[in-house]
Amino acid sequence: MSVKKRDIDFEVFKDWIEPDSRVLDLGCGRGVLLENLFHTKNVYGIGVDADAEKVCACIRRGVNVYHGDIITVLKQYPDRFFDWVICSRTLEELNATAQTIEEALRVGKKVAIAFANNGYWLNRLHFFLHGQGVINHAFPGEWDVRSPSNPVSVNVFEAFCRRKQIRILNRYFLKGDWQTECKTLPSLLAGYALYSVAK
Repeated sequence: MSVKKRDIDFEVFKDWIEPDSRVLDLGCGRGVLLENLFHTKNVYGIGVDADAEKVCACIRRGVNVYHGDIITVLKQYPDRFFDWVICSRTLEELNATAQTIEEALRVGKKVAIAFANNGYWLNRLHFFLHGQGVINHAFPGEWDVRSPSNPVSVNVFEAFCRRKQIRILNRYFLKGDWQTECKTLPSLLAGYALYSVAK
């Protein structure tokens, strides 16, 4: 997880997440976001990650964390137990994306989602010119080992929300530098997208 990405998520999510909220972070990595939210918003946070090394890093930070499968953990909680569920750069890694989002919307009053926009114009141009996906910090590695393996775009995500009757509460887009806000044609010009959604 890059420092730039952690900073983006924190700056946007901290404006959305109310003080003293209950927060579940799916694919929490090393727990940096939850640690920051604890210190700035006094949240009660729990993380979930399948990577044992990252789980250990969470524990060293004092972040409550589950080591295991996201769906299994979500099913342990009653409806609307959390104020927020965070799903940052996690959608692309999931085998059961729709089920995960639906379970997150069940246990959370709101869900914050962030992803690299696979529809960004340079990605489209690269595929047009070379016939293969771009390799960069957001989409690293060759096709057979690359992660994320399930890339998503702004248009794909918003179509999914319409189809599943998910309400989009907030949208925030950044240009290809992942720093400057993108206010025009985000499906084409945004490199990074952040949403808050609810049922």
